[in-house]
Amino acid sequence: MVRLVLFDIDGTLIQSGGAGEQAFAQVCEIEFGIPNGAARLQFAGRTDPSIVRDFFVQHSIAPSADNFQRFFGRYVHHLNDFLRRLSGTVLPGVHGWLDALALLSHQPVQGLLTGNIRRGAELKLTHYGLWKCFRLGAYGDDHEDRNQIAVTARERGQQFLERSLDGSEILVIGDTPRDIECARAIGARCLAVATGKYTVEELVKHEPTWAAKTLEEISPETACR
Repeated sequence: MVRLVLFDIDGTLIQSGGAGEQAFAQVCEIEFGIPNGAARLQFAGRTDPSIVRDFFVQHSIAPSADNFQRFFGRYVHHLNDFLRRLSGTVLPGVHGWLDALALLSHQPVQGLLTGNIRRGAELKLTHYGLWKCFRLGAYGDDHEDRNQIAVTARERGQQFLERSLDGSEILVIGDTPRDIECARAIGARCLAVATGKYTVEELVKHEPTWAAKTLEEISPETACR
């Protein structure tokens, strides 16, 4: 049975109305003086540090530790502002899933597996009332590579449970092919949901364990059995 459920955030738990992308764009323009600096950046399924690195490379900015710190220091300020200003939502089935997981007889630990930096994840999920639902997480701060973030999430789950976890005891829930890939990297089951930028048909091509339009289509009992 599944002992650890790891959720992606953007496009899986919430839709922030573009708050993250808008915050990136603001930092590019205000802090680094490059209007439309985020226009050519790809966001879906990626880690925040890898997106910032692309921005630095595209505009010949040194990818130094100081510049990363400078970027994210301003990013969280703008993110908090845009979360208040833009209209977003908790995605279909999320509340039902979280409630149902808590009622399972073998209640799994609920965690996060996200490319967001930790503070960004906290701001987003606190805004939508979800942050306290998760006992642990692995974030973009931990590694620039999503697959390595998955490894860290598994390790933290094992530490929390004080036991080793087989891949079949872990369920990754996400909305992009990268989520499917990082689940595969740790041998985990994967539930792919088409609540982000990818359709069910596009997700199925990457062979998740399950693919659904929303979390409403598959019950926790089925996915965690």
